[in-house]
Amino acid sequence: MNVPVREGTKAEAPSGVAPRVLHLSAADNVAVALDALSPGVRAGGVVLAERIPRGHKFALAPILEGAPILKFGQIIGFAAGPIAPGAHVHEHNVVLHDFARDYAFAVDARDDGLLPEAERATFQGYRRSNGRTGTRNYLGILTSVNCSASVARFAAQAVERSGLLEQFPGIDGIVPIIHGTGCGMAGKGEGYDILSRTLWGYATHPNFAAVVMVGLGCEMFQIARFKSDYGVDETDSFRTLTIQEEGGTRRTVEHITSVLKDMLPAAAALERETRPASELVLALQCGGSDGYSALTANPALGVASDLLVRNGGTSILSETPEIFGAEHLLTRRAANRAVGEKLVDRIRWWEDYTARNAGEMNNNPSPGNKAGGLTTILEKSLGAAAKGGQSTLRAVYEYAEPVTEHGFVYMDTPGYDPVAATGQVAGGANIICFTTGRGSAFGCKPTPSLKLATNSDIYRRMEEDMDINCGDVLDGVSLEVKGQEIFDTILNTASGAPTKSEALGYGDAEFVPWQIGAVM
Repeated sequence: MNVPVREGTKAEAPSGVAPRVLHLSAADNVAVALDALSPGVRAGGVVLAERIPRGHKFALAPILEGAPILKFGQIIGFAAGPIAPGAHVHEHNVVLHDFARDYAFAVDARDDGLLPEAERATFQGYRRSNGRTGTRNYLGILTSVNCSASVARFAAQAVERSGLLEQFPGIDGIVPIIHGTGCGMAGKGEGYDILSRTLWGYATHPNFAAVVMVGLGCEMFQIARFKSDYGVDETDSFRTLTIQEEGGTRRTVEHITSVLKDMLPAAAALERETRPASELVLALQCGGSDGYSALTANPALGVASDLLVRNGGTSILSETPEIFGAEHLLTRRAANRAVGEKLVDRIRWWEDYTARNAGEMNNNPSPGNKAGGLTTILEKSLGAAAKGGQSTLRAVYEYAEPVTEHGFVYMDTPGYDPVAATGQVAGGANIICFTTGRGSAFGCKPTPSLKLATNSDIYRRMEEDMDINCGDVLDGVSLEVKGQEIFDTILNTASGAPTKSEALGYGDAEFVPWQIGAVM
């Protein structure tokens, strides 16, 4: 079988009815069961002492108490006590404590091998006046505060009920961007800055042809201040209003619907045109991870990410709590020391953030992740980082900062999927690839989200939700072939092909800005 892992990995090929297992690195003292294995079965050169669930690990040799557990040739934890060959290796006998990591800043930085412009891939997108390109053509109703959320929904529903959109088939829909904050917060500091950047990123997102922003009027997050901070003027494609100034809910809804009706003809007149793949900004996401994530979908997505980078595009890796323990692999690929040190600074911020909130970085993995075979955050992070491929890390951004660098970049976000994706979209991501092994239910507006199943079982059970099956990597499909399939699907989706989550209607509830600080 083709090995669904990186260079230096070797697999035990099936022979007849021999069990399928993966020994990922010569340095490893554990192997991964690709199928559920019974006690007494010989696998990986040892006799199994107990049942090993699929996607889980077992010991290949005696492991002394306190000795490191090695997978991918990397430390994923330490033995809580002596572990015998053939024993199940999981949270019951693995502990986690800090250990030194060599960041080796920029030692593996290299040229990304960009293709000549004439050879680069293209897609059909919407060219915007600011030079960016959209993959969808929505109208948005952006809310400054939760108090205006219902009005935004009412207005979107009113336009949809009117049948007006049927006259403008070039419009993908009306999206109310609602959230739970905007007041009861400090008027300065991290929390305010994050919300401000996030709303600005959505207000100017290339997947919106036009946006109406609505507030209550007395909230902490004032629209007038927002416009002043960003030098925003009222235009034919950006309008603002408040419920209190309009005289209540009904009048506000009527005004918003009137403005949207005025915006529709110009927005609908826009047509897709051939654009270079260099104008794609890909958000890399994973959720509901399992023991296969690091073997199939994540590294395959890494191949697709590298292909996009070679074509001049941008891919954004995020979810800082889920690269914790693997950050040293990214700092080695940093373009320079400053980029690498900025990533480490964000790790240190998270260590402090979790500590002052009575948490710890190993609160992740989730129960579902553990049931799927992931034992510690270090193990999960090594798999999650694989989504970033092998390209040089060009920049590190804070949450919702505009992504201006081309190539492979990093954005600091929580690991919680909707919050992480919201930051990436605010940064400019116009397409998302989301890997899942347990079956995450997620979609996004205004940015289409492709779902990549890590195993064939979850793909079959949730085929209406999953766009691509990466489980066939375990059956012999190479990572290169699967990565090319993902890249081709990215281009098709960017050109207008609907995703499964779009067909199901996802995206109206997945705008979740990162909320930091006291709620007052």
